[in-house]
Amino acid sequence: MGDMASSTGTTQPDAVCLAAVDLARAAVEEIAGVIGVGEYIGAQAEDTRVVSHFFACPHPGYRGWRWSVTVARAARSRVVSIDEIVLLPGEGALLAQPWVPWTERIQPKDVTPGVLLPSSGDDPRLEPGYTGGEAAADPEPAEKSLIRSVVAEVGVGRERVLSPEGREDAAERWLAGEGGPDNLLSKLAPDVCETCGFFIRLQGSLGTLFGVCANAFSVSEGTVVSVDHGCGAHSNVLADEQVDDLPPPIWDTIEWDAPISLFD
Repeated sequence: MGDMASSTGTTQPDAVCLAAVDLARAAVEEIAGVIGVGEYIGAQAEDTRVVSHFFACPHPGYRGWRWSVTVARAARSRVVSIDEIVLLPGEGALLAQPWVPWTERIQPKDVTPGVLLPSSGDDPRLEPGYTGGEAAADPEPAEKSLIRSVVAEVGVGRERVLSPEGREDAAERWLAGEGGPDNLLSKLAPDVCETCGFFIRLQGSLGTLFGVCANAFSVSEGTVVSVDHGCGAHSNVLADEQVDDLPPPIWDTIEWDAPISLFD
């Protein structure tokens, strides 16, 4: 028999429950199946007339785990019954990674068709926008309606808009991405996007650094690019000018009399 693991507190193991090792082993062997039951490790008092017996788990897939069989008996009764059987991790046990909520596991570009990503109310990338909804009870609804139409024209009529932190986060990500300047495509380009006719500049403060490529032949088409990004499809690249008919070749010949002697 293994050593008895002492319990916390002043509860002493019940002698009758402590002696029910064979009962506990028979109960755990009945449900263990291919996992198996190993040697007896010890026992621990959980409460008055409640004791847990521990058995090693020999299965290689459960290294460091142990069976815990809790037995109990009623007051003034000598009959011990099985209360609970569980497989518990011990010291050095192989454990699964801690569970992480889905909203924390999701990575950029994980929102594929059919996936919904709810936005939290305290997202630091967003801040309240102006919709005019706070003036819904105003006694002059016609005037407020006009204000809402004006702010909608300039793109402000939204519940939330990008905060300075959100804009800075996006700018850092875009500059470091494929649409930024630090890549082979930009280094080999004849000029930067800012001077390209296919460059559509973004609105607002982000427009000082970024725009969208509208050239269907560019690999950056339809994506955000920085003003110092570039590619070989720049609008300033022109075809080499060539004449239709080439002139006939000119042969330049020199006539001379062959010497009579090499020493003349």
